[in-house]
Amino acid sequence: MEPIVSVIMGSTSDLPVMEKACKLLDEMQVPFEVNALSAHRTPEAVEAFARHAKGRGIKVIIAAAGMAAALPGVIAASTTLPVIGVPIKGMLDGLDAMLSIIQMPPGIPVATVGVNGAQNAAILAVEMLALSDEAVAQRLADYKAGLKAKIEKANKELADVKYSFKTN
Repeated sequence: MEPIVSVIMGSTSDLPVMEKACKLLDEMQVPFEVNALSAHRTPEAVEAFARHAKGRGIKVIIAAAGMAAALPGVIAASTTLPVIGVPIKGMLDGLDAMLSIIQMPPGIPVATVGVNGAQNAAILAVEMLALSDEAVAQRLADYKAGLKAKIEKANKELADVKYSFKTN
């Protein structure tokens, strides 16, 4: 089994957040790899990874970073693959990381999810893959149907909650 999604984080301290992406990819049966690379500590390794990812069969890259959050942009600068950035909450509640990832120069886009939004990053990656893979598209449709069912169940349960002035 060869990976088609690469999950990259600036350091292993980001793993508690990025674990949500890994679990979703696993649930969707999408082969993925997980690595730690730092745009500031291992810039040559980041550039080499980005340049060779497509040739290794990677189709989407999810890159997480906090603070200066250069990692997603540095990766995007060296590949034609879609890169999804996950800002990690740290200083300034993650606003610094989010702005670093969102504010890319023209020609170097990075799709960006919310702060600590690893699960949404994985869903976005699966949506991209589903464009050309019917099996992935069906698993994604089933997943989203499950989200709908959870809300419908919650509303049924809320109907049984009684308050003196509740009208529904």
